[in-house]
Amino acid sequence: MDGLWMIALLLIPLLMWTSSTFVFYFKKCFYVAWMMVLALFAIPLCILKSGGRDVENMRIIRGLVRHVKYFLGLRFDVSGWEHLQTEGPYVIISNHQSSLDVLGLMEILPDRCTMIAKKELIYAGTVGLICWLGGIVFINRKKTNDAKNVMTDAAKTMLDDQIRLWVFPEGTRNQRGGLLPFKKGAFHLAVQAQVPIIPIVFSSYSNFYLRKEKQFKSGTIRLKILPKIDTKGMTSEDISSLSDKSFNLMLSAFHSISDSVTQSNGPSRH
Repeated sequence: MDGLWMIALLLIPLLMWTSSTFVFYFKKCFYVAWMMVLALFAIPLCILKSGGRDVENMRIIRGLVRHVKYFLGLRFDVSGWEHLQTEGPYVIISNHQSSLDVLGLMEILPDRCTMIAKKELIYAGTVGLICWLGGIVFINRKKTNDAKNVMTDAAKTMLDDQIRLWVFPEGTRNQRGGLLPFKKGAFHLAVQAQVPIIPIVFSSYSNFYLRKEKQFKSGTIRLKILPKIDTKGMTSEDISSLSDKSFNLMLSAFHSISDSVTQSNGPSRH
């Protein structure tokens, strides 16, 4: 048995160096497993700090997760920090490429900010429980009426508790380049609460992470925080134009920062 362990320990670095497919699965499995372990540590800390479900628990989660990028060989380059220095509640919208977005989210997550996520996430073991403790708002995407009711309640909670909400308006992961058409929920939320929208754009992961090709190299992710978009005085009639404006601003920024990453990085080693 000891001999088998020795062989495995010798094989892992060899495969890490020679097989991009092995690196892909190793990093993916490590990422999921380590996040579940971190959640296991975070659960009692959150309960001790807040006594249960509370957006303030996101501080603990943020602190525990920020080091994970180093294990995966990732680096974040953030611009526009000044745009997050906005008082009071607001809605953050960002593009959504993979579960790795969580690392960028935790890199810049403001205080008193939590997320809106699909309901299925709550069943993801320790990660689901820590999401619940962090005050994440869960929506059932398959039931439009339920989702609308949740958004209405979320708008009231934002104002009553002075919290910020992070939303992925594409509604699903997208690694095909560009952005998917935005769903309107985030914009209804911001207009209903009369709070600003702050768009945040992640550069393309294609220079280091390709799911179909089974590649997961080291790389840099650029995050660009765009100026806030005010919604004061807007009504439901302004939702479509607000969504279109946000989409165009974010798409332009996405292409700009993705091109700059590709030019500065060149080929990456895994």
